[in-house]
Amino acid sequence: MSQKISQDEMKKAAAIEALAFVKNNSIVGVGTGSTVNHFIDALVDIKYKIAGAVSSSQESTKRLKAHGIEVFDLNNIDTLDVYVDGADEVTKHLHMIKGGGAALTREKIVAAVAKEFICIADESKQVEVLGNFPLPVEVIPMARSYVARELVKLGGDPEYRQGVVTDNGNVILDVHNLEITDPIALEQSINAIVGVVTNGLFAHRGANTLIIGSPDGTKVITLP
Repeated sequence: MSQKISQDEMKKAAAIEALAFVKNNSIVGVGTGSTVNHFIDALVDIKYKIAGAVSSSQESTKRLKAHGIEVFDLNNIDTLDVYVDGADEVTKHLHMIKGGGAALTREKIVAAVAKEFICIADESKQVEVLGNFPLPVEVIPMARSYVARELVKLGGDPEYRQGVVTDNGNVILDVHNLEITDPIALEQSINAIVGVVTNGLFAHRGANTLIIGSPDGTKVITLP
């Protein structure tokens, strides 16, 4: 009888698998979240082979520095070979919803600089259609009510994430009840609303490779 593997063990397996994509002497882009925490911990084993990291959140920066890994300012970096991050939902097209940890804007910026985006997740995050997980939207505080009204026009049910301030000093609206059949178009439509910093759809720049942790081991999906 096979031993039951926990969700956390699946996350850890996917995170360890991602080490294979890290090049010697490179600066690694590092995301945010529980799965990424496993990746940061795994980086310790190869920290002497890398130059350091760029981080998408204050939380990840703290964890990296605690492990003795140098963290660089993205403004001083021209390009990153690889960015490793998790997802709240991901499809077979490697489009994602991210931002459950409120770090979506910095995650999207680091992803934009990276040549390759590796998404690491446990199998529960893989979905046919995005939208069951509420879509986070980072908003300039004074525009919160206006943006919420505009999101209702797009068919969503926005909810203010109480007590959360992003690393950029903004607020989050979580948009419920969306069935996202065209994530690229919706990403652009929401980003066009005045007062929106960005939203948690990573479709225009999705992942290049998805590493899924499952009870049967890890599965690697790479887009052509």
